[in-house]
Amino acid sequence: MTLRKYEIAAKERFYKQEYCGCSYSLRDSNEWRKANGIPKIQIGGDTAGLGERYFTDPLVDAAEESQEVVDEFFAQAQSLAAKAGKDVTERKKMLKIYEYRRKNEATDGTTSGLNNW
Repeated sequence: MTLRKYEIAAKERFYKQEYCGCSYSLRDSNEWRKANGIPKIQIGGDTAGLGERYFTDPLVDAAEESQEVVDEFFAQAQSLAAKAGKDVTERKKMLKIYEYRRKNEATDGTTSGLNNW
């Protein structure tokens, strides 16, 4: 994102959404935060897990969403698979926390091909 985006967000006091909104994202985000010594996401209220609930300072806000932070989050998930190595059984066990991320097809077929993220 550009600094201009954060300047506009601070000026308009946009709400900081710290995760996508689904329970899986909340869980994964809080696991990453725990591993990095960051407080859990707080739903509601005036404060967020990383500080303020709204964008207020373009430089601070940009640092919270930096590419380095995003890369670290996804690297942690990849490291789970790497720890399991090529052992398929171990790999499935390590990645079991993601098993419910995709919706199962409903009996009437209404959710076929959809996912929840």
